[in-house]
Amino acid sequence: MTRTLLGLACLALPTLLAAEPIATDRPDFVESAATVGKGRFQIETSLAWERDRDGALRSWTRSTPSLLRIGLADDWELRFETDGAMRSRSTALGVRQRERGWSDLSVGLKWHASDGDEATATPDTAWLFHVDGDTGSRAYRGQGLRPSVRFVAEWELPAGWSAGLMPGLYMDRNEDGKRFVGGILAAVLGKSITDRLRGFVELSAQQIASSRNGGKLLTFDTGLAYLLADNMQVDMAVSRGLNKTSPDLSWTVGFSAKF
Repeated sequence: MTRTLLGLACLALPTLLAAEPIATDRPDFVESAATVGKGRFQIETSLAWERDRDGALRSWTRSTPSLLRIGLADDWELRFETDGAMRSRSTALGVRQRERGWSDLSVGLKWHASDGDEATATPDTAWLFHVDGDTGSRAYRGQGLRPSVRFVAEWELPAGWSAGLMPGLYMDRNEDGKRFVGGILAAVLGKSITDRLRGFVELSAQQIASSRNGGKLLTFDTGLAYLLADNMQVDMAVSRGLNKTSPDLSWTVGFSAKF
């Protein structure tokens, strides 16, 4: 059995050490315009924590956001995304409440629409189409199917700088069960610090809706990503809420691998 596992590891090693560096959709909120390539698959997983205070109510949440990307063609990938295992607790006026379970699953497609050109300041572009289903545990389950669409433009700039912009729309239901359409908008600025280390700062509006539909979720995000090998990455990020309806503080550490 041990020899079999070692043999499989040796077969997988050349793939993990392939020349093309991994391009991940994390740890920033703006997605990458790149797809994983035909016949390839990529796993991006993490631990995430969130802390919030609203008057007398204090809440903490821990989750395991994960994304599986499968290359259907050079410019198309199939995506399975979830916040994974969830655990939360809240305290208000001395009363404590705890929940644990699983979050909903999202199924989607990414289409790499065009390649960019640094010389002409033309961005790489992509479209993402997702549908979230009500598959999670009761405490974390949404209502019905919630489709979304996002567009990504990604620019490679001189001196190791990069920039990204991601607008989008999503459909959801409010607490009364009525459907509504909300917006998404985020912009990121990245910098290659070394050949393997990059950093970013970002402003993200992950949710733009009226107060009766959940309000606006606005954050300032910053983080680092480091290539352990061309096809393996570790990363971390911190987010600070910019309004009352956003979590006060969030942070995450993650690992990604391409096969």
